[in-house]
Amino acid sequence: MSKQPLKLLMLHGYTQSGPLFHAKSRALIKHLTKAFPLHDVTATYPTGPLRLNPADIPGYEPTQETPTEPLEAYGWFRRSNTASPPEYVGLEDGFAAVAKVMSEEGPFDGVIGFSQGAAMAAMVVSLLEPGRKEAFAKFLDPNVASQGKAEGDAVVPGVPFPESFEGLNHPPFKFALCYSGFRSPGARYRGFYESPALQTPILHVLGSLDAVVEESRSRALVEACGGDPEKEGKVVWHPGGHFLPSQRPYLDAAVRFIREQLEGGNKKDADEEDVNDMDLPF
Repeated sequence: MSKQPLKLLMLHGYTQSGPLFHAKSRALIKHLTKAFPLHDVTATYPTGPLRLNPADIPGYEPTQETPTEPLEAYGWFRRSNTASPPEYVGLEDGFAAVAKVMSEEGPFDGVIGFSQGAAMAAMVVSLLEPGRKEAFAKFLDPNVASQGKAEGDAVVPGVPFPESFEGLNHPPFKFALCYSGFRSPGARYRGFYESPALQTPILHVLGSLDAVVEESRSRALVEACGGDPEKEGKVVWHPGGHFLPSQRPYLDAAVRFIREQLEGGNKKDADEEDVNDMDLPF
């Protein structure tokens, strides 16, 4: 019997790479593969187009021993520290890299991202939702985009709909998992999250001790989702920091969420998983 594909797009965090994220998410993919035995689970790990220099790494301090070779550290975009409101430099290059993988290796059922990759995941699922182009058109008006802006922020237009997603032949994602995710800040990026709110089901997995992504930024992404994610069980906290949790309860939470999105849960998969968990000699 041929298995139904379950294709996952995996987006790494800032300073990581596709191969590094593959290593760090191995427990998650192994658990999903076991939980969905009637599916052919595959995960694709692109690497961000932005190669980082040592000075791009948070907390970097040059020393005499600093290697001169380029680092194997990448990003999907850089945050400009001079623009107000904040601006993501190279974001279109990041979208172009993701769109290329989606076009050549898709269609994907879901996307899983960590940190900056989770922020990208939320924006990518947004771009495939109905009505999103109209939202971007609305926020091109700087007065609309900057309504309610923070004190000191300039009046700026929203970014245009990314060229790389114009005409991209890929269906909307069925789901997304955002680990340590956050909303892109300020007036420029409202088109991703507003008019309408994000409609794609997203599971937010957050660390209560995360010292890298402020809780308020993660909550802003949760609040950009339609419905009530907290009441719907789509926000999961783990008692750790800035990483993918590999303990069983958090792996099971990912399985439950994905199963809910795949046509309301697949009973056959659930039954087969129970059999696999039994300590029986067959």
